[in-house]
Amino acid sequence: MSISVLIQTHNEEKHIEACIHSAKLLTDNIVVVDMESTDKTIELAKKLDIETYMFPYSHCVEPAREFGIRKANTSWVMILDADERITKELAKEIKIVVNREFTLSEAEGSKVDSKKEEITHYKIPRKNMFGGTKWLKHGGWWPDYQIRLINTEAFITWPNNIHSTPQIKGNIGYLTSPFIHQFHGNLTSMVQKTIVFENIEAELLFRAKKSVSTFTFFRKFLGELWRRLLKEKGFLDGEIGIIESIYQAFSKTITYLFLYEKKRRTV
Repeated sequence: MSISVLIQTHNEEKHIEACIHSAKLLTDNIVVVDMESTDKTIELAKKLDIETYMFPYSHCVEPAREFGIRKANTSWVMILDADERITKELAKEIKIVVNREFTLSEAEGSKVDSKKEEITHYKIPRKNMFGGTKWLKHGGWWPDYQIRLINTEAFITWPNNIHSTPQIKGNIGYLTSPFIHQFHGNLTSMVQKTIVFENIEAELLFRAKKSVSTFTFFRKFLGELWRRLLKEKGFLDGEIGIIESIYQAFSKTITYLFLYEKKRRTV
């Protein structure tokens, strides 16, 4: 089976060892692409005999992912963040589908291209665990499908934008076994991430010349709260689900507050 696991990191000493151990359930061919960590991330990865590459720091992981995919010397690559884990069930399912697609490609006697019927990339459900203990089943957090299993021959590019979708030739498939996401360790880390990532989102909106007003703040907050808490039934996850729904509404509003500030600076 020709597959590798790509892990992109930045100051992930708390997560990297557990992530690597989970990746070994699938393959020993593991690569870490590190974005200028200042902690022990690289040291810990090397102690586990993991191949590492250095990559310039960026607030978004997409450039590092594209770099890692192009470095891969395998036909398939599984993408992981350091706070994500592969399970035994997922590893087994991936091995089955990768071997099946390899057999189909060999039978046809040609490389993957957009005209073929074989699947070249898969969406995998992500199981978001709040604080490492509470599985968020509602509020729009499940099944949270992510494109993470990619045929490297079919890969085209990964746009350099936060939360962008990779461009890949061929057909998409869906796996049933989830991978685990150690989602939001605590409120302090949540707020710190929001300040960084929502500022990036606001900058993209600013460049796109999106409008914003005082009314926008209320509309975004109430709209996101209604979607997460009521429409997607976040309240069914108990107080954690309610907290997460309120926080997502807050986070969405912060984006537009940042946008408002950026626009005021240009006046």
